Amino acid sequence: MVRKNLAILLVALILILVGCQSHSSDSNTNSSTKSNDTNSEKPITLRLFLNSPEFTDGYNKFVEEYKKVKPNVTIELQVIQSDYPTILTTKIASGDLPDIFMTTPGAEIKQYAQYSADLSGEPLANAMSESVKANVSYEGKILGAPIASNLFALIYNKDLFKAAGITSFPKTTSELQDAINKLKAKGITPFTSAYKEWWVQKHIFQHFVDAASANPEKLVNDFIAGNTTFKDHPLLLSYFDFIDLTVKEGTPKVLEKDFSAQTAEFATGKAAIMTGQGGWAEDAVTKINPKINIGIMGYPVSNDANNSQIILGSGAVLRINKSSKVLQEAKDFVNWLYTSDYGQNWFSDFAKAIPPITDGKYPNVQMVNDMQEILKTEKPADEAIAYSLNSFHQKFGEIIQAYIGGQINRDQAIDQIQQVWMKLGAVK
Repeated sequence: MVRKNLAILLVALILILVGCQSHSSDSNTNSSTKSNDTNSEKPITLRLFLNSPEFTDGYNKFVEEYKKVKPNVTIELQVIQSDYPTILTTKIASGDLPDIFMTTPGAEIKQYAQYSADLSGEPLANAMSESVKANVSYEGKILGAPIASNLFALIYNKDLFKAAGITSFPKTTSELQDAINKLKAKGITPFTSAYKEWWVQKHIFQHFVDAASANPEKLVNDFIAGNTTFKDHPLLLSYFDFIDLTVKEGTPKVLEKDFSAQTAEFATGKAAIMTGQGGWAEDAVTKINPKINIGIMGYPVSNDANNSQIILGSGAVLRINKSSKVLQEAKDFVNWLYTSDYGQNWFSDFAKAIPPITDGKYPNVQMVNDMQEILKTEKPADEAIAYSLNSFHQKFGEIIQAYIGGQINRDQAIDQIQQVWMKLGAVK
């Protein structure tokens, strides 16, 4: 009897222990599930380091909207223009590269490849237009996501042109001079320029590079390799003639004017033509003067009208830091921008930019509408700035600022540009 009771007691004890173990396991499972749920909603900070300040209002819009989609995600947005390439390099060297950063397409895709996450398998890759995809790919990988396809052109006030009796925009240097004379005869200043900004010079110069060669990429690479000089390409020398002309026939103190000052001058009718800008400038202009009548034209770089072309390109590119501690969240954000209903409309409605996605709609703005008319009969030129690093372009702009300011002459500027092209033009 004692043995029987002991056996029953042992069986009961085992059942109790098994039950406790089962309960403990269930508790652990529930705790684990709860912990995972909590982790999925834990506060996350996503750091964005961007340039292209002309899109700042648009940036703020997507930050605000994404907070509604992911309330647990805080986006720290830093937007700068001056010395952006230098500061980005410093951040990389100090191990402080943000989760999402910005570069240009082309040569900089290669330069920052080792820091960039491969986005080839992401939903955004399927949404991206093929022409844009080619400009952000390296060694078969998609390493960036452009926020816009940029339009580069001279911007003019159609009403001021009409008041001066100019019935069609000039496509040759002779026609440009005639237009200048007509504008001045009516008391209208021809040009406004923001030469305080180094980056406007790369936008202007690329029109002359495109005119100088049927293969702008090869020409740029030849300069970088030291295989050619300005003297071999007279159309590149005419770039300096154009800069001189805009200073002579423009509003005063060009080296003191930034983008904001330039757009204000243009919007208020103080000048008829805005240099060094593109599609991104319209929003800033129309905020000041909603009734302004804007048009675009290619740069008259010679007396051959075929050399006057507008330029289309990929523009500013978002790159995801492949070592980001919140890598998936960074990818989620860019995928959202490219594939959500809000994101697909953001490009046209808020950035007022030509969308880099296949299903994106063109913004209903004057410059893009003009562009569509021009492209019915003409082809756009190549975005030649993509073939040199932004570090070169910044130094190039600084050299031209010194030239405009009279610190160096044309020959000295040319020599310095050639040296800097070889030193900073490409990844070493």
